[in-house]
Amino acid sequence: IADPRTLVIDGNKIRLTEEQARAILALTLSRLTGLGRDEIFGEARELAGAIQGHLTILSDRANVMAIVREELVAVRDAFAVPRRSEIVDGDADVEDEDLIAREEMVITVTHGGYVKRTPLTTYRTQHRGGKGRSGMATKDEDAVTRVFSASTHTPMLFFSSGGKVYQLKVWRLPVGNPNSRGKAFVNLLPIEPGESITSILPVPEDEAAWAQYDVMFATKSGGVRRNKLSDFQGIKRNGKIAMKLDDGDAIIGVGLCNAAQNDILLTTALGRCIRFATEEVRVFAGRDSTGVRGIRLADGDSVISMAILRSVEATPAERAAYVKHSNAMRRAAGDDADVEDVSASDDDEAEGGDLAALSPERIAELGAAEEIILTVSTEGFGKRSSAYEFRRTGRGGQGLLAQDLTKKGGRLAASFPVEEFDEILLVTDQGQLIRTPVSQVRMVGRNTSGVTIFRTGKDEHVVSVERLADQGGGDDDDAAVETDAAEE
Repeated sequence: IADPRTLVIDGNKIRLTEEQARAILALTLSRLTGLGRDEIFGEARELAGAIQGHLTILSDRANVMAIVREELVAVRDAFAVPRRSEIVDGDADVEDEDLIAREEMVITVTHGGYVKRTPLTTYRTQHRGGKGRSGMATKDEDAVTRVFSASTHTPMLFFSSGGKVYQLKVWRLPVGNPNSRGKAFVNLLPIEPGESITSILPVPEDEAAWAQYDVMFATKSGGVRRNKLSDFQGIKRNGKIAMKLDDGDAIIGVGLCNAAQNDILLTTALGRCIRFATEEVRVFAGRDSTGVRGIRLADGDSVISMAILRSVEATPAERAAYVKHSNAMRRAAGDDADVEDVSASDDDEAEGGDLAALSPERIAELGAAEEIILTVSTEGFGKRSSAYEFRRTGRGGQGLLAQDLTKKGGRLAASFPVEEFDEILLVTDQGQLIRTPVSQVRMVGRNTSGVTIFRTGKDEHVVSVERLADQGGGDDDDAAVETDAAEE
């Protein structure tokens, strides 16, 4: 600064000479270079020390375990709490069934012996009179013959045309979409050559409760037989003898019943039916007998269904009076405005007599026990009638008229009890399926022809009708709603 060339400007600024500036710059750069070199050498020495330490640890397992122990002790001291879970010995085996969710399924069976299950939610609800949707893809020579609903965990008893019974749970059946064909029974059950599955019975999941039930068999030729359900426990893979059948006969219905609590209703293809008490069929000890006669058939007729009804103690006069009162109440409420009071036919002469005077209490009692019978013909016509119109008669007779087939033609396809909020599935021999509420089927007299439920095509016939017990509402936003001008 003492250099005479140095100038002081404005009292606090100094203009340095070139030599002074170079000296200052040279001094600063040398110090910075030395500082960077020292830091790099220091980091290298630290990294070499860390590597040497890690190699020392890895060279001896005792060193590794010592460090692990030290860290675990530190974690224990910091977070140790009393054990809350209990560790016990147990069986780790898990059955396949434990992993199966409970779900309602629609099981579809064809005449050719194909079966499948489809989630019930796949089928939306439609109004009656619609054209339905495809329920199953079939071959030209095949046709859908049976459809019903059950849970995935429901045990199923399969009865063959040869009189044998097999057992499977619903979840073991093949799952498929509405348009798939399913899997052949011969690939699921060891069926004998030339035999087919003719009847399927869902049973309670708890086998301990099987002793409380009887099994009623009905055959195509009109025979019936009663056995204990417990007789069919422990069915092995190769099946068990269920019933001895004559040539050309087949099992058409199998149901659970209780003595003194149920009646049996048999319905034939030509529109006849008979109702008799369960006790009229004794309990058979063996499983290889043919049973006894349930209904006397006319030429060309055959039994198409068997229903288990509640046994109600009421005189013919009381039943007739209740039916008349019930029909009048429906007309007054605006429901089923066309309910008919059908006069007694020839086969009802045994019910002659005046109507009984019913008290409000007796009307309520009969109403609580009333069942409604749905009958459907192969031409798609159906009706609902009170079970009180199907009077009880002796076993082995010709029965009563179940539905008038003279006006619409065809034969009966199904007959069974339904509830007001049930739905039904109808399937034709061409694979078409419709799901419709029972409440849309009109209440009429027993010996009437009914209304259109399924508008079938040319050479198309209803072959199977299944009840869906109060499954809840469906989506009918785009359902086909058609006016049936020809209904009665």
